[in-house]
Amino acid sequence: MTNYQSSRRRFLAGLGAAGTTALLSGCVTDTSSSKTSSKGAVTLQSNLSAPQAKAAMEDLVAAFAKKGSARASLNTVAAETYRTQLPTYLTSGNPPDVYTWYPGSVADAYAKKNLLLDLDEVWSSSPDLKGYSKALNSLCTATSGKKVFVPSTYYWWGMFYRKSNFAKWGVSEPKSWDDFLDLCDKLKSKGVAPIGLGAGGGTAWVASAWFDYLDIRINGAQYHRELLAGKHRFDDPEVRKVFDRWQEVLPYFDPDGAAVPFQDATTSLLNGRSGMMLIGTFFADAAPKDALDDIDFFRFPIIDAKVPLAEEAPTDGYFASARTGRRDQVVDLMSYLATAESQEIYVKGSSGTVLPCNPKAKDSGTALVKKGRAHIEEAAEITQFFNRDSSDALQPTADTALTKFLAKPKEIGSILTDWQRDAEKIWNA
Repeated sequence: MTNYQSSRRRFLAGLGAAGTTALLSGCVTDTSSSKTSSKGAVTLQSNLSAPQAKAAMEDLVAAFAKKGSARASLNTVAAETYRTQLPTYLTSGNPPDVYTWYPGSVADAYAKKNLLLDLDEVWSSSPDLKGYSKALNSLCTATSGKKVFVPSTYYWWGMFYRKSNFAKWGVSEPKSWDDFLDLCDKLKSKGVAPIGLGAGGGTAWVASAWFDYLDIRINGAQYHRELLAGKHRFDDPEVRKVFDRWQEVLPYFDPDGAAVPFQDATTSLLNGRSGMMLIGTFFADAAPKDALDDIDFFRFPIIDAKVPLAEEAPTDGYFASARTGRRDQVVDLMSYLATAESQEIYVKGSSGTVLPCNPKAKDSGTALVKKGRAHIEEAAEITQFFNRDSSDALQPTADTALTKFLAKPKEIGSILTDWQRDAEKIWNA
């Protein structure tokens, strides 16, 4: 599976923070096998379908076209459709050329199947990529030594809320798990659903954030990664502790939390029907611009002070199909996507809550982003997210298990037994 570097200093060196360092096992296709490229625009398949994110991608593609060397044709697909269809895209007879997605273990699964283009030429020729940190170099490198990914942005997860709502309700950010439970009690007494979720309507994966955070707070990031790599069992006593703690807060979840997608849960958060929500900053791409200054977050509460502090800070970017017939154009586009200019265009056009990977690129500079950067830098360890630290194939096993737990928490014993059985099928495939 994936080899991780746990040292915060080594991880953050040269970047500030970027995502978990990793080596991608498996094979990739050598770009030297195809010296010619078909004419026409590079097809860029994007899952960034939230209004602001989509507009930002359109701005980026337009800016690339002005460079004159090549053009890109953007195809935006609804995020949940994209997630399920990505394997089909990559294995089709005429696949899209370039894709928005994730490095680390997720890319590993596709590299093993020889579906990803070798991007060594991009990394060796791009002056921008030469300045990227060792952490990002490792994250984008296969065990063969080949580069398979170009990173562009990273972001953080946290407990988000509206400052004006907290002020109206007379509550403040908690400093401990007990404070967190007290906050939930106060919100519930005011007729507010304390915690939004959004694990229905095709976004069941959102619930994995709760599993991830409880596990890294109780058992630590090292154990969490080993668990997702199959070195521990989902029915171990350590994992049972995660769900024992989760059951303490289940009464405070929005009753509709497992029935609506995270976009609807975001709306409930913004309009004050729910008080807070464990989510990544991407949710802000669907929020009204005038609401952004009112959004704040706090760290997922510490449960055991002896466990090294870890936070989820996923990295996003691009990989390319090994079957592309437009290698030269893909190289041009990938090189551009690594530049400070392209990443600043995306930051400016979107909600501005992501951080650029290029060390020369400027972020939005908002108070929220400054707090988010410090939030990541204070962590002793960084995790990505459940599927990013395991594989896209393992994510459905989590979706099934966690959905069952939310519906019937008393059946956690059999749920974990079933989860282990389903996970073994993926690990042993």
